[in-house]
Amino acid sequence: MDALTVGLSGILVFDWRFAWQGYYPPTEYNTFILIAVLSTAVIFPLTGVYNSWRAQSLFSAVLRVLSAWLWVLLGLFTFLVLMKSSAMYSRIWLVTWVIVVAGLLAFERLLVYRLLRLARDMGFNRRTAVVVGCGSIAKELVRRAQTETWAGFDVLAMFGCFASEEKPTNIQALPLEALLDYVNEKQIDVVWIAVPLDALEHLHDLLTQLRLSTANVHFVPDLFGLSLINHGISEIFSMPIIDLSVTPMTGTNRLIKWLEDRLLSVLILAIISPLMLALAIGVKLSSPGPIFFRQQRLSWNGRVFNILKFRSMPVDVEHAGILWGNAKNKKVTPLGAFMRRTSLDELPQFINVLRGDMSIVGPRPERPIFVDQFKYEIPGYMQKHLVQAGITGWAQVNDWRGDTDLHKRIEYDLYYIENWSLFFDLKIILLTIFKGFTYKNAY
Repeated sequence: MDALTVGLSGILVFDWRFAWQGYYPPTEYNTFILIAVLSTAVIFPLTGVYNSWRAQSLFSAVLRVLSAWLWVLLGLFTFLVLMKSSAMYSRIWLVTWVIVVAGLLAFERLLVYRLLRLARDMGFNRRTAVVVGCGSIAKELVRRAQTETWAGFDVLAMFGCFASEEKPTNIQALPLEALLDYVNEKQIDVVWIAVPLDALEHLHDLLTQLRLSTANVHFVPDLFGLSLINHGISEIFSMPIIDLSVTPMTGTNRLIKWLEDRLLSVLILAIISPLMLALAIGVKLSSPGPIFFRQQRLSWNGRVFNILKFRSMPVDVEHAGILWGNAKNKKVTPLGAFMRRTSLDELPQFINVLRGDMSIVGPRPERPIFVDQFKYEIPGYMQKHLVQAGITGWAQVNDWRGDTDLHKRIEYDLYYIENWSLFFDLKIILLTIFKGFTYKNAY
């Protein structure tokens, strides 16, 4: 169907474009369309387009086929360039054909997806399954199989549950020793092994048993009890690995973040330079001491840097010792109090961004002495250092700053890291601008 869609679309679009003028596809057009059809027949299977969609979203199926179509187009356009024959083809025909094929391929998936869901809801094209394990992830698997009937899985039993344990209704609870006999007797299609990480010593024995069956075996690691960042599957030295907590700032993401920080910080510094000059003069005239306040902070991968702020306190404010929090009771200058309430004292940190010490958006950095304390007291605290520290962040625009609950602040920081994107950064920047620089917890 895919190859037929590509071929017929090319002919029909040509017919729409030229038939009214009395033209019919010449040899070069027919040859190009034939190459596209053959490329589709070869490339689509190689890119996993025809892997099972069962229990997957329609979006992933459409995204996969459109990605494969892009690979076909890349090959076709490379062919045109190498053959120096791109001028032979109508640009309108080519662009229209590309768009029509993409739309039809997506519609084809939608149609087949709906038909399969309907068939499975009616009892056709279903698979029998059993679950090994009785933890939260195992129960969630069963719950979803029972509620999302369109996926076409009938879970018949759970293995390894104790009689006293709560389990989903209409599901048999059987001992692990009965697993192989049950799978073979019932001709089970799928076995989901869903055990927590501390029970992995049983995995080898389970796989040894299941080698004597014809069931498809899948391992579903129970990771929900752990605090993970950007978890997924990758590889190292051509070996598959499970990513548990990794930075999103790799590859293209790192380049995008670098460009975002440098371009925006240059633009912002150009706009706010008169204000910074006025504040610098005000700081110098309001109290003795330097204009800038420098303090060691911890950023990406635990790197220490000197953060810049306009000085808002007397130079000897910490002579009695270093204390975290209690910001509203600290001694500040009159101008310093205004700058702290409006966050204007943070403006020199755009210089830190240009130097590569910080990002515009990211978790706020903390002093090393307090990091050493909080990393033992607050779960996931060190994971906020998987990205560069920022001037503003998701926690700050939600007013989790100052002396507010650190646990809640870290929760927002980790949510930002897990869901990072350029658009998320721009949203935070816009919220910082439109919500103003004043927050009820700013001191």
